[in-house]
Formats: sequence, C-alpha cells, structure tokens
Amino acid sequence: MEMEIKLFIAGCIFLVIAIIMQMVKKKFIKTEKANKVFADVYSWVDTLWTALIIASVIMYFLIQAFKIPTGSMEKTLLIGDHLFAAKCVYGFRVPFTDGKRILPIKKVKKGDVVIFRCPPPALSPIERAEGVKKDYIKRCVALEGDKVEIKDKVLYVNDVAMQEDYVNYEDTETYKNFNLYESMDEYQKAWERGEFATLPVAFVRDNFGPVIVPKGHYMVLGDNRDASFDARFWGPLPDKYLKGQALVNYWPLKRIKYIK
Repeated sequence: MEMEIKLFIAGCIFLVIAIIMQMVKKKFIKTEKANKVFADVYSWVDTLWTALIIASVIMYFLIQAFKIPTGSMEKTLLIGDHLFAAKCVYGFRVPFTDGKRILPIKKVKKGDVVIFRCPPPALSPIERAEGVKKDYIKRCVALEGDKVEIKDKVLYVNDVAMQEDYVNYEDTETYKNFNLYESMDEYQKAWERGEFATLPVAFVRDNFGPVIVPKGHYMVLGDNRDASFDARFWGPLPDKYLKGQALVNYWPLKRIKYIK
C-alpha cells in the first residue's frame, strides 16, 4: 500500500475518533479538570486527522519526497539523495483507477528523469507473490514508436547516436553481442514480456535491440548505465505506472540542485 493511502486511512481513523469524542463529551465529561484534559486530547486528535489527510492529498496529487536507494542514477543522483517529485506534471492521478491521469501540464519528453511504480517483471517472484510495490527512478530516453538500440554501450534512438553527457560507465569491459532469438520479432515480443529480466547481465547490458517502444510505453534507463536494472531487462514502461518527474535534489545541502 502506498504511503499516501496509508496517511489518508490514518487520517480517517483519527477523524472517526474525533467524532466519537464529540459524541460522548456531554455524557462522560462532567468536571472542569476532565473537560480540560478532554480539550487537550481532542486538540491533538483534531490536528492529526487534518494534517494527515492534507498531507495524503498533497502526496497523491502534487508533490512527494523520495530517497535514492541505489546507485543506478549515479552521478546524477547518489545513494541517500533526497528529492522532490512533481506528481501532477504529467496529469493528476484519478483515485481508484489503474493509473489513469487527467489534465496533464506537459507530456513526457526524452531526457526527463521520471519516477514510476515498479512494473511486475522487475520484481522477483517472491515480491510479486507478496504484492510488493516500490518506486523506481530512471531517465526517459525514448517514446512510443521510437526505435531503440544499444551498440557497444552507445545508445541509438531512431538510428541516431545519442549524446548523453549525464551517462556514467563504471565497467571498462564491453560485453559482446549475443544472438538470442531467430528473428527480431521474437526478440521484440520477449522484451515486451519482460523476459530479459532473468537473463545474465552480459546478454543485454551493452548490446541491445533494436526494439520499437510500444504505444503507451516509454524506454527508461539508468544514468549509471553499467549498473542499472532498467527497461533493457524488464521491458517497456507502461504509462499507467508513471508517477511524476523528479525536480529538485534538496538533501544533502551541498548537493541541492535542479535535476536535469
């Protein structure tokens, strides 16, 4: 369950407690001392339910804080960095729908650093069985209809080599190209199903594709290209999993910056 939903539920619980307290006040609170204690407790309960529900609404629709857990985006984002993400920039999420959004401020574009719910193929079998949900952060490098290919670590989009100043390569070794499938159609379908997530890293990391990003999907990669478990492995990112755009790194103080 996502944090904003937990906060909303907690806020509702405290709201019910506040209502019950008002209902029983006249019946059970008789003395001045008891009334003072009641007023103090009620003040805290009233403040809590208001703050929790407001916070849940802000986190669900507008802005959310995230902490970077891995090095997949180094050196753009380091382990332990704290950032704010704008959740409304690609549209306001409609509650109780499968990721539907309305009134987008802008469309996703190449180069955006995006935050999204981890797609099922990126989870381990145990995590899927337990219903685990977690967020990933990667950079969008291609949109629907784009042809994507990686040749000896160089990214090509629509047959044009990309100039990626933000990319970090940790490994000096380049894995050779493996001919995994008899046809590119089989390769495309296997990738879309997320089957590469179970392959050895050497089969996918440095030579990949070509594939076509399906309609309603994005190609997202980590800036730390040699150490990122990304869409090369678990397939194209469905639009419904998108949560927002990373905007500002606010902690630690020496790394405060606009994320680009």
